Amino acid sequence: MTFEKEIKYLVGGPKFNFEPFEPFNNDVIKFLNSFSKELANVENLKDYPDLKSLSFWCRKNNFLNMKKNYNFSYARLGVGLIFHITPANIPTNFAYSLIFGLLSGNANVVKAPSKNFEQINIICRIIKKLLKNNTLLKDKITVVKYKNNQNFTKKLSSICNARVIWGGDKTINDIRSYRINERALDITFADRYSFCLISSAKLKKLKELEFNNLIKKFYNDTYLVDQNACSSPHLIVWLGDQCEKTKNKFWLKLHQTIKNNYNLTESAIIEKYSDLCKYAASLRNIKSIKNFNNLLYKIKLNSVDDKNHLNRGKWGLFFEYDLKDLNKLKTIVNNKYQTVTYFGVDKSIIKKFVIDNKLKGIDRIVPIGQSLDITLLWDGVDVISSLSRGLKIQ
Repeated sequence: MTFEKEIKYLVGGPKFNFEPFEPFNNDVIKFLNSFSKELANVENLKDYPDLKSLSFWCRKNNFLNMKKNYNFSYARLGVGLIFHITPANIPTNFAYSLIFGLLSGNANVVKAPSKNFEQINIICRIIKKLLKNNTLLKDKITVVKYKNNQNFTKKLSSICNARVIWGGDKTINDIRSYRINERALDITFADRYSFCLISSAKLKKLKELEFNNLIKKFYNDTYLVDQNACSSPHLIVWLGDQCEKTKNKFWLKLHQTIKNNYNLTESAIIEKYSDLCKYAASLRNIKSIKNFNNLLYKIKLNSVDDKNHLNRGKWGLFFEYDLKDLNKLKTIVNNKYQTVTYFGVDKSIIKKFVIDNKLKGIDRIVPIGQSLDITLLWDGVDVISSLSRGLKIQ
């Protein structure tokens, strides 16, 4: 077909495999462990912290520990061929989505970001190398790159057994307009909103080394992905008794960490400043604004409401809010809320807040530093169970 001339195959080709296999297949785990080792040996890996995290995640022991959480009482197979449409702004997300498909026992066609991220080239180069001698997977991994090719998306949608769609509401609804067969299913990971809970009173008690380590973890949660990940916090909620000196120290330390580690491009500076001006002009609940040399903007709010999830930052634009009682947030949390990162707040209190108030949002409660950690329970979806089928035998 002529439209396929516009498709760039980074791994595999236009002939697709539909054959499923069992979840947590030993050969798959062995393949991913080899991938982990190859990735760990990439030259200048220190320049790609996202690749370093991916390499660590793909260790054999990690997947064997995940497997222990699945004690199925019946046989399972993957559903067949999965078509993954992954977000354009996170270079390694396509790899995690692919691994979701492999671990659940499926062949995969993955649409990688069209932007020329070097991480994509590195990942695909290693996969192609490892597939040469892999009988099970050599024709079950296809990675493509294309822009606005509706015909290809329509074709894959019509023949696949499942779609995994990552993106904003418009992207998801656009792709849903392409019909799938009656037995196929869609799993969507929509645009979400996340925030961070910190007790400044507990933060005050940290030793200097511990304080600096927490700042580094917060930096990793946010600046490593320019706040583009759904799990990266946009709002910092200071919970309980307020210690202004400690809060100021937090922002100053973060500013210093950014200054030492982060490269802010001209285009990012302009867009971030534009966002700041937009919020300053439109929001009526701003108490103060502080600019840390364009590397960090902090907007202090005197109230939050059910539209709070629309207030988002990139490249280091944060909102903060002081709060005594966590339950006062119950009216603002909707199904757009995904991750709560925390420090100095008992996770059981956050869990109780979600369950007792019967909230439609908040799917993850993790310590600061773990917001980007991918798990097989993502956005409240059990990936393995959702992308495989049970075989009942009596």
